[in-house]
Amino acid sequence: MNEQPKIAPDSRQIIATVEIKKIGNSSGVILSKEIMARLNLNVGDELSVSLTPEGGIRFTPSDPHFDKAMEVARRGMKRYRNALAELAK
Repeated sequence: MNEQPKIAPDSRQIIATVEIKKIGNSSGVILSKEIMARLNLNVGDELSVSLTPEGGIRFTPSDPHFDKAMEVARRGMKRYRNALAELAK
């Protein structure tokens, strides 16, 4: 199998354009096998979605440990919101 060159993490290189399609009652993006191979993705992989400062979206491989840590942090920030706001002054 041909190994694809790695893409630098901060690269803005466009490797493909995809279309949002209706899939049942949902919407989805279909990735070609070439894109899947280039990004080292497999069917069933979970991706985390985040917003970029430029107004775009970023898909990254899901990390269960990070996801759990973020959930704990969100609960703490919600619970101690007033104290954190005072500390930020």
